[in-house]
Amino acid sequence: MNNPMIDLPQFIQTMPKAEVHIHLEGAIQPETVLKLAQRHQRMDKLPGDNVEALRRWFTFTDFPHFVQIYVVIQDLIRTPEDFALIAYENGADMARQNIRYRELTVTTFTHTHYQEKNLGIEDILQGLEDGRQRAKSDFGVEMRWVFDVPRNLSFGGNGRTYDPAPANQTVEHALNGRNYGVVGFGLGGWEPTAPPRPFAHAFAAAKEAGLLCVPHAGETLGADSVWGAVNELQADRIGHGVRAIEDPKLLALLRERQIPLEVNPTSNICLSVYRRLAEHPFPHLDRMGLLLTVNSDDPPLFNTDLCQEYETLADEFGYDAANLARIARNAFAVCGAEPALKAKLLTDFDAWATANLPQ
Repeated sequence: MNNPMIDLPQFIQTMPKAEVHIHLEGAIQPETVLKLAQRHQRMDKLPGDNVEALRRWFTFTDFPHFVQIYVVIQDLIRTPEDFALIAYENGADMARQNIRYRELTVTTFTHTHYQEKNLGIEDILQGLEDGRQRAKSDFGVEMRWVFDVPRNLSFGGNGRTYDPAPANQTVEHALNGRNYGVVGFGLGGWEPTAPPRPFAHAFAAAKEAGLLCVPHAGETLGADSVWGAVNELQADRIGHGVRAIEDPKLLALLRERQIPLEVNPTSNICLSVYRRLAEHPFPHLDRMGLLLTVNSDDPPLFNTDLCQEYETLADEFGYDAANLARIARNAFAVCGAEPALKAKLLTDFDAWATANLPQ
């Protein structure tokens, strides 16, 4: 039960936070989109020439609208300097929300192969590294990367024949990026037409190289998708995973193995996984003993941010300060940071919680 003496929005704002499920391209603010369009003389790609028009455009309406914006944003990221800019400005956003650590998903294959930008993986890594190091210097924040496979590009044409190129190229990109902050290997996109099993070879290679395996599952498909991520892809964490609620045996497995779920409540409502927050299973999964984190997914496109996601836990599900802190700590505990950094982040968080939670 909430303590009326604690200002929960202020508590959430000042609480040190980590985030492990957010897409770099989907985290770009309208102001940055405008900068990129002006930089590349591609203002014709936008619905207006000012930030207010872009904010209106960013207001989520439906999934095709979401995809349209995402494609335009990807087209505007064309140089190493662009990657540096979006990484750096992501760091500024982290500082604004007191997010100390973020793992951001980057879909490198769509930049190197499916758009005429003449970008190589070296360009992407150079830009990301420059941006994250400058952000660390200026804001004291830590960023790491998850490179994910765009699953649907492996099932083009007739939708049945599997093309291993996107997975093979992405795992190669991820292995090349291990010295540039890449800590995880993911799988994103529309689950119904791209099952997990064909991607098993790439996830095995990533795991052998020491990367976390963090596929999306249990978002647009039900429990079978999560079973596939666990059994076929050796998932260390599950992106979304909320539809595990549909299978008691799966819930028992996730609880027993403490496989973390990267939950994104507002995203789930916007993309119609659930009709309203009252239907969302977050509190039920928590009560069942599953290991949960809360995240923002594509925040400006869903008109949210990480602080707002924590406020949702308080406002909709009745989480008090102690339980908000408990969930927040999970993200630090399950992140892919190197051991020394993770230990420091956890020590700092625990010291803050001791000083700010009622005893």
